[in-house]
Amino acid sequence: MGQHLLPNLPRTRKWNEVVELIKSDAEVQAVAAAAFEAAHLGLEEAARDPALAKATWLLTQLPLAARAADYLARLRELGLTTREAPSVMELVGAFSDAVDAHLRGTGGRTDLGEMAQMAAAETLTASLAQRTQSLFGSTAADVKRELAALATPKQFGDLSRDFFANLTRRYLASFLGRELSNHVGAGRRFANLAEHTEFNAALDHHCQQAARIVQDFAGTWFSKTNFEGGITPEKAQGFVHVALKKLRTELRKHKGGAER
Repeated sequence: MGQHLLPNLPRTRKWNEVVELIKSDAEVQAVAAAAFEAAHLGLEEAARDPALAKATWLLTQLPLAARAADYLARLRELGLTTREAPSVMELVGAFSDAVDAHLRGTGGRTDLGEMAQMAAAETLTASLAQRTQSLFGSTAADVKRELAALATPKQFGDLSRDFFANLTRRYLASFLGRELSNHVGAGRRFANLAEHTEFNAALDHHCQQAARIVQDFAGTWFSKTNFEGGITPEKAQGFVHVALKKLRTELRKHKGGAER
């Protein structure tokens, strides 16, 4: 089953602080900051997680592959098995299979790695579907063209922002989801399920806003690193480490935020 990096938060003092913030109707930003702080030991291990490292490296390589002279050959070199130029769903499926194959050779998956793989697949799917205006109706040529368009500093920065926002949302939700449901009902933080849903939507938006700290850094890093000898898996792992540090700093700005 692999190693699990997620701590048992309900037994910690910091997690008790998160619970108290939820009970006291604190802003979503303050709840997210406290939850991230309580959980950050797991996330600090993320840069070394094989699934996150592999998924991030593949996200750097796919746009470059679409610009290569032999697109299909380059996809296969990256471990993506496709018989012909893939559609959006075929590309994302091959991407996930490549991460799975890598994990089989590195000792299995973790909870965190599972989130990273899903966040990367979600980000890639959403980006290409939006750019081609279709999830199922786009042609393979459309997918290749729009994938290649992601190989610019701005577009890769946008892709990275969405990826780290999705990863952060999944990470926080894995902890908060266990607790938030305990605060739904009369006289509690959420009077009904609609308010609970509204909070989750606000959390999603907050993660998107916080991940903007990664955006410009990612674009500059992508361009510079690719120019200076290319992006290796080791360099991609270093990128993840810095990006997560930036995210943690951004989220901590709201720790101890004011109540509503």
